[in-house]
Amino acid sequence: MNKIVVGFDFSSGAANAVDLAIDIAVRFATDLRLVYVMEKKEDEGPIRAEIERRNAAVAHLLKGINMDYVLRKGNPSEQLAKECEQLNASLLVVGTHGSAGFKKGLFGRNNYRTVELSPSPVLLVREDFNFNKKLEHIVLPLDSSDDTRQKAGQAALFAKYFGSTIHILGLYTSSSPSIRRVVNNYVAMVERYLTSQEVAFVKEFVEVKGNVTTDTLEYADRVNADLIAIMTEQESSLQNLIMGTFAQQMITASRIPVLTVRPKQVLTSSPTK
Repeated sequence: MNKIVVGFDFSSGAANAVDLAIDIAVRFATDLRLVYVMEKKEDEGPIRAEIERRNAAVAHLLKGINMDYVLRKGNPSEQLAKECEQLNASLLVVGTHGSAGFKKGLFGRNNYRTVELSPSPVLLVREDFNFNKKLEHIVLPLDSSDDTRQKAGQAALFAKYFGSTIHILGLYTSSSPSIRRVVNNYVAMVERYLTSQEVAFVKEFVEVKGNVTTDTLEYADRVNADLIAIMTEQESSLQNLIMGTFAQQMITASRIPVLTVRPKQVLTSSPTK
């Protein structure tokens, strides 16, 4: 894994993002970069002093890896995407805030824009994330879309390093036999892939009666999940188009950290057959 980028302001959500990013970076033996996007009237001196104070307080957690920081100016989403591109970062970690999504001070109303622009997978962490619980259960929802399997590689990578169990969730969004067969085939492919990677998993199929996001989150709550891995372009239905895409809804509604992956973004190989 290459360097991990962390979007940082002084919110509790951002602090949680840093803590989780450190844990991931130590496990993957990779370095971290904090990115603070300044507002026009902010004084650079106090910002640097506070970041350095906070970094010194967590230095004992780094265990041989390096964590630096940069100050940037401009649109936060664009600056984070640019940093990820320049570093060829493997992961972007950002903190979110309540039901409003990203913390207003860093992302404002353009929370999903960061996910859309990032050339790297994005891990979203709520400010009320429970760090006392290990990352034991990862939910991997699979529908009938062509790209749905690609996130399996990222989920497997996290599962290996954290010793997690992956919960494959087959989502039946239609009564059409052909669409259901596609979901069954994708689940079977992911099963074979996880077996080859020696990753523990279980599987379950759900009849989606209402909204894909709601049903996925209800399942995640039922299995006490610690992470949900999704694609940014997910199967759409009329209801999802009215209410917003699956990824947008999940980012806003989930209390559980969400790993978002755009098609073709990979940390490792993903199942294709």
